[in-house]
Amino acid sequence: MRKLFIPFIVIVVIGIFTSLFVVEEGNRGIVLRFGKVLRDAKDVPRVYEPGLHFKLPLIDSVKLLDARIQTMNNQADRFVTKETKDLIVDSFLKWRITDFSRYYLATGDGNRANAERILNSKLSDRLRSEIGQRDIRDIVTDSRGKLMQDVRDALNKGTSDTPVPVDPANTELPTDNKLPLANANSMAELGIEVIDVRIKQINLPAEVSGAIYQRMRAEREAVARRHRSQGQEQAEKNRALADYLVTKTLAEAEREARMTRGAGDATAARLFADAFSQNPDFYAFIRSLRAYETSFSGGNDIMVIRPDSEFFRYMQSPVPAPRK
Repeated sequence: MRKLFIPFIVIVVIGIFTSLFVVEEGNRGIVLRFGKVLRDAKDVPRVYEPGLHFKLPLIDSVKLLDARIQTMNNQADRFVTKETKDLIVDSFLKWRITDFSRYYLATGDGNRANAERILNSKLSDRLRSEIGQRDIRDIVTDSRGKLMQDVRDALNKGTSDTPVPVDPANTELPTDNKLPLANANSMAELGIEVIDVRIKQINLPAEVSGAIYQRMRAEREAVARRHRSQGQEQAEKNRALADYLVTKTLAEAEREARMTRGAGDATAARLFADAFSQNPDFYAFIRSLRAYETSFSGGNDIMVIRPDSEFFRYMQSPVPAPRK
């Protein structure tokens, strides 16, 4: 009896552990029984909130779905504006699951890759439609915020008022009890809510941007040449004006210098004349000394002159002869 009790306890413990499952915070759980979704009394797939739950061991399996906000990077694609101009737009989208049972059915066992594939297709379609209604200026300016809001609202609400049932393709669930109707063009069809749509980068195609850059470069070079020629013209004018001012200033300075020099010479001559007029003999003596200094300063000067000349009178006698 005791030998049977121990295996029984082991089986019970294993059964308890295999019948318990935990749904962590940020996730939701869906129980599959024999590969089919476990439903409640209203025949709606049962969604388990975070916490500890029970299931039938070896019969039920649990599928966990991420309830957090997801980010999907959309591959850069070419779009045509209202002006029939091509743009390369790189964008991303944030989304989360709001209806886990619908999401599980619509994406095929809650496959995220299927959900993002559908999201990517619908996002590209909406961006193509919205960008096609706007010109480049509206897209790259503040109106871009309105564009992203319109895309988000169109994804969440859809573009048609005709509701259709969810297609249960790729699932093994019976189709006689379907989920509530949803707009075929909205994300509610997938049980998804689009939180935000953002445009990361807007570029021109390489062939277009190259031509635009060449044209911009040519325009800038033309402007540079025009400014350079204007600068050279102004430089020549400034040089000519500077030369004129220099010549004028030098001429006026020379005129002032000569006038000042002439006035000084006249004043000096007048002072000399006034001084020497008071004693003519002293003036004659000074003039003779200066003449001697000038004549004999060379050392090898030869003069042919009579010794009794008036030139040597101060050498013969320091006292000048009386004037007749």
